[in-house]
Amino acid sequence: MLGRRVLVGALAVALPFGVQLGLGASADAAGVTTLYYSSAGAPDYLTQIDQAATNWNAAVSDVRLVKGGSATIVFHETDDGQGSYTSTDGHGHGQVYIDRQQVEEGFAPTRIAAHELGHNLGLPDDYTGPCSEIMSGHGPGTSCTNAVPDAAEAAQVQQNWVNGFAAAGPERAAR
Repeated sequence: MLGRRVLVGALAVALPFGVQLGLGASADAAGVTTLYYSSAGAPDYLTQIDQAATNWNAAVSDVRLVKGGSATIVFHETDDGQGSYTSTDGHGHGQVYIDRQQVEEGFAPTRIAAHELGHNLGLPDDYTGPCSEIMSGHGPGTSCTNAVPDAAEAAQVQQNWVNGFAAAGPERAAR
């Protein structure tokens, strides 16, 4: 259920790269893009969301996730049993929904948050992947609690975010 419903590309057409930077992201002199997130809409998972962002920040250097600011990645809680998901353009703008029922089923909320942040950083689902891959989502089952991106996922995000999101390639839809 992690990333079960993902909308990618919906905002990118309307928001070209330069406009995106003005809406909550910034690039410093070294070319590091800072993306701001808000976890206020998911008060039961504040610590887990912050840990997921910390895990991504430890794995990549061309993009930074920072709590606060003009957030373009916004977390919410749901309780509808539909699974956690994100609605994102894959370029650092998205609405992330963490489903309480999915957490109660045994899925680790830090892994869920890291997985959904991965979509906001431009990564697709890979449900056939092993537990070591964040983007394998719910594929490995509830026993998988890994919330740290693997080397290949980190490398893809680095490639996506070098010089902003210029190296990303075409938009794609993932489910």
